[in-house]
Amino acid sequence: MLSTTGIPDKEQIAAVLPCEARKKEGAVAIIECYQEIPCNPCADACLRGAITVDPIHERPKLDAEKCNGCGICLTHCPGLAIVVTDYQYSETEALLKLPYEFSPLPQEGELLAGCNREGKPIVDVKVLRAQRSANKTHVLWLAVPKEQVDEVRFVRRKEAKA
Repeated sequence: MLSTTGIPDKEQIAAVLPCEARKKEGAVAIIECYQEIPCNPCADACLRGAITVDPIHERPKLDAEKCNGCGICLTHCPGLAIVVTDYQYSETEALLKLPYEFSPLPQEGELLAGCNREGKPIVDVKVLRAQRSANKTHVLWLAVPKEQVDEVRFVRRKEAKA
C-alpha cells in the first residue's frame, strides 16, 4: 500500500526493479503500479506474455525473462506506470523509455530536467528520440546517467536562466 503522499517507499521500489543479472541482459520493462485496481491493458498488449494480471484486481506481475523491453506495454498503460530501461546502453548512461503525454514533444538532442518520483529535478537527461504513438501516449527515449536511472520517472523542460 502506498503512503498517504502517493509516493512509493524504497522497499516498494526495490521490489519492482529488475535483479542485477537481468539488468545485464538488455532492455526490460519496470512496472511501478502500486495499487490494486481492476486494470490489465499492459498484459493484453504484451505479445510475449511477460505480464500477467491474475486476478484482475491484482497488481501486474512481470516475468523479466520473457520481457524484451519493446515498450508496447508502456504505451497501453493508462496510469503511465511503466518505463523501459536498458542498463547496458553505454558505459556511463542507461537508456530510459518514458511515457509522455504533453505537447509539444521535446526535440532530439534537447536537454531536460530528469525528475524523481516527487517531481524534484535531480539530473539533466538528453532526448535521444521522441517516438509518437497512435494512442497518444508517446515515448521519450532518454540518455540518463546510470546512477540516477532508477530514480528518474518524469521530465520537465529546464528553466531558462535569466
